[in-house]
Amino acid sequence: MKKVVKFGGSSLASAEQFEKVGAIIRADENRRYVVPSAPGRRFSKDIKVTDMLYRCYATAEAERDFTKDLQSIRSRYDEIIQGLGLNLNLDGEFATIEENFRNKIGSDYAASRGEYLNGIVMANYLGYEFLDAAEVIFFAEDGTFDSEKTNDVLGARLKEMKHAVIPGFYGSLPDGRVKTFSRGGSDITGSIVARAVHAALYENWTDVPGFLVSDPRIVENPEIISTITYKELRELAYMGASVLHEDAIFPVRKAGIPINIRNTNAPEEPGTMIVSTTCAKSPYTVTGIAGKKGFVAVNIEKDLMNSEVGFVKRVLEAFEMYGISIEHVPSGIDTMSVFVEQDQFEKKEQQVLSAINRLVKPDIITLSTDLALIAVVGRSMKNARGTAGRVFASLAHARINVRMIDQGSDEENIIIGVKNDDFENAIRAIYAIFVDAQL
Repeated sequence: MKKVVKFGGSSLASAEQFEKVGAIIRADENRRYVVPSAPGRRFSKDIKVTDMLYRCYATAEAERDFTKDLQSIRSRYDEIIQGLGLNLNLDGEFATIEENFRNKIGSDYAASRGEYLNGIVMANYLGYEFLDAAEVIFFAEDGTFDSEKTNDVLGARLKEMKHAVIPGFYGSLPDGRVKTFSRGGSDITGSIVARAVHAALYENWTDVPGFLVSDPRIVENPEIISTITYKELRELAYMGASVLHEDAIFPVRKAGIPINIRNTNAPEEPGTMIVSTTCAKSPYTVTGIAGKKGFVAVNIEKDLMNSEVGFVKRVLEAFEMYGISIEHVPSGIDTMSVFVEQDQFEKKEQQVLSAINRLVKPDIITLSTDLALIAVVGRSMKNARGTAGRVFASLAHARINVRMIDQGSDEENIIIGVKNDDFENAIRAIYAIFVDAQL
């Protein structure tokens, strides 16, 4: 049974953390393929190596002396190497990086060196083979990820390796230039590797005990979700819940490979299992609660709107022509609202409103600003009577006015709109009625 293990930056920030990671990997012979991130923060005011690299490259690009910044990065790796007692010298690697920075090879290359160097250190520490991600993870010319070519090449290479370290976060373009995923992309690399080797499990090790029912910055000591489906995770991740990069689920979901979120600092804890489907019941009616602030609702009223074929389509065209993404579109017989990000909308507000007036000639357009959206998600909701009623009751008890409600057709999620100022209290109220009340 093959397992792929990915370790985040906080798990690899120091020699001490490396030793914890080494113990975890060696504790299970099935943990054969390792995907490391770049070293993260060692303490609260520390700087992540990736951020140090971005800053160093910006200095080089501005044609200022960047050697001191590069030496600071080198010191981070030397500290880890010396702390682990390794016989490893990175002189050649840093000489190449310095030359490429002087040649302004690109910020993606610069950012990727954190994972690249940490992969070399990890392979040396474990005695595993090192496989440069640029050789096996591919992007098309337009920058989109080439999943099938990657799967074929990566699978063939790893078939020949019993154990390997593959650095996360980056791959290569057709011309050989390094291309990175978005920040947090090492999660995606781990998922890609898991698919390529037909892993039985993808373990994603980080500094949290698992996926939490709600944001711990809002709810004190929220409960851990033991099992969550990919579908539930997507809904919550879209609304801002972040333990795993949301794009990391697609390769393993396609292959039916579960993900286990684990805590490097508490390896005995089971963490959270992310699965395609499950008959395991959630201990609570809801699986998770998440949300985001900063929305505006564009409210459109017109008599007999429902009898106009293509009315909604023409309204949405007004947003599309100015490149504004739509979040939700609740509607009635003679009214509809379009929820969009307020910062994005404000820049093109009058153009969009003019386009709506031109395309559908509404009776009234009004704006409701400074709104937050909250997602209440759970596979058990469709079998529980009165879920929406309990949501409303909790918010009414907290004296919070609901500005919008939208329930998914599968009855596994409810989206609620409230004022930004009520956002945190609304999440606490919903958590209290669905989780605290069941403890």
